[in-house]
Amino acid sequence: MKDAKVIRSAGVVGSFTLLSRGLGMLRDIIIAYHFGTSLMASAFFVAFTIPNLFRRLFGEGALSAAFIPVFIETRTKQGDKAAWDMAAKVVTMTAAFLTTIAIVGVLLFSVGIKLPCCSEKWITTFELARIMFPYVLLICTAALSMAVLNSFKHFATSAFAPCLLNLILIVVMLVVFPIVGQSPSNRALALAWGVLLAGAAQVLIQLPALKRFGCPFKFSSRWNDPRVRQMLLLMGPAALGMAVTQFNVLIDRLLAMWIGPWAPAALFYSERMIYFPLGIIATAMGTVLLPTFSTHAAHGDHSTMSRTIGDALRHLAFIMTPAALGLLVLAPNILSAIFEWNGSFDAQSTLLSARALVFYAPGLIVFSAAKVFVPAFYALQDTKTPVRIGVYIVLLNLVLNIVLILTLPEYWKHAGMAFSTVVAELFGMAVLGMLLARKVGNIPWRSISRSFMRYLASAFVMAAAAWLTARHSQPVLANLLPPKFAQLAAVALAVGVGGGTYFILALGLKAPELREIKAALRK
Repeated sequence: MKDAKVIRSAGVVGSFTLLSRGLGMLRDIIIAYHFGTSLMASAFFVAFTIPNLFRRLFGEGALSAAFIPVFIETRTKQGDKAAWDMAAKVVTMTAAFLTTIAIVGVLLFSVGIKLPCCSEKWITTFELARIMFPYVLLICTAALSMAVLNSFKHFATSAFAPCLLNLILIVVMLVVFPIVGQSPSNRALALAWGVLLAGAAQVLIQLPALKRFGCPFKFSSRWNDPRVRQMLLLMGPAALGMAVTQFNVLIDRLLAMWIGPWAPAALFYSERMIYFPLGIIATAMGTVLLPTFSTHAAHGDHSTMSRTIGDALRHLAFIMTPAALGLLVLAPNILSAIFEWNGSFDAQSTLLSARALVFYAPGLIVFSAAKVFVPAFYALQDTKTPVRIGVYIVLLNLVLNIVLILTLPEYWKHAGMAFSTVVAELFGMAVLGMLLARKVGNIPWRSISRSFMRYLASAFVMAAAAWLTARHSQPVLANLLPPKFAQLAAVALAVGVGGGTYFILALGLKAPELREIKAALRK
């Protein structure tokens, strides 16, 4: 990528995201220890998906995607005062709307619990959702604050904020769980209250940075503003697209609950293995690319934008291709090493989660492309195209889910859902890529394809080396170390050998991506 600032900014976001993902992994290990793939774990994960749906829709999704380009354009053409005035109106409007949503949601879950047709698993889910639903208002406020800071190219504070969720939940499990006793339901309730506390903390930590950039911290009910209307016009289609996508995620969770009380938890643990590298690299890159693309679009510089898209795709593929194949071949080894600690997460939980992870793993490459294509459309203030493609993705995913749930054996149905997600997303990204090329022109597809084939060939060699290392080192290490240490050491050795193999091959092939990333990070 010619503009090394993008990589360096992504490195800042990625570093804090790495910390957040590391804390998140520790959080999930403790959750797995206490709950495994039990009904209580699935109920908590499904309940937490509901406020997260609105977070992605109104916080990190349509609202942020519509707000950042308009805010940057307003600052560029009219100055900071006009931009802050527009931001105050957006914050007031958003707070009023989300407060209403939070109140209605709590009332609906309260009614749902008392319905005579409501089974135990749904009563448990609704009880947890009722506590966590006000998280919608808090986390969307935090995400809007993050969008403002990102518009000023300040990424560190907002990138650190998600760490607070993981830190607070870890403290709850270490400190509060012994107080509430051994009851899984009491512990799940404590965890739900911890989520609510974490939402408030993520808002508060960003206030000093906002003040430093001149945020007036005022409300304004004068919503009849052309800039606000422009943002709402951009947000409308994006909100529809995000709503379709996020409701599809929720439907997936509900379908998984229909498969069995273990299925949502098994899917969750396998997803965490995907989101770890995805969050560290691809999400960090996408966070930086939206304001970067918006700046290119504001100046009408499509040629630079096209080169940035091509470079971002090459760099993401360079990292995600070996990560995907590594997760695929080491799925049971990694899950067992991370989550099995003589608690509720046992060998059966590992087997179920590994089956899903094998099918999720190739999605790393596909999901990464979305972090480049979608911000590019949003920066061009075209939110309709991702909506149309999003609808097709959702429909294809739903059809494949239903077909595979009805046809696969019971304990493979959730793996079929993972496969459906990847196939549907691959279709959508292929279409988005072609449509984006028509808008900006000259995306270097041939160069990207040649580079990807080199990565793929190197990654196959890397995966073989990692798998052979894991298979043959485990028995040897078992004679030298305690069982759990031997297991962890075998996985670490396999990852190290695989990573070293890929690095040597990249050097031998003189991959320009390695040189470009190293040069940018060194600066």
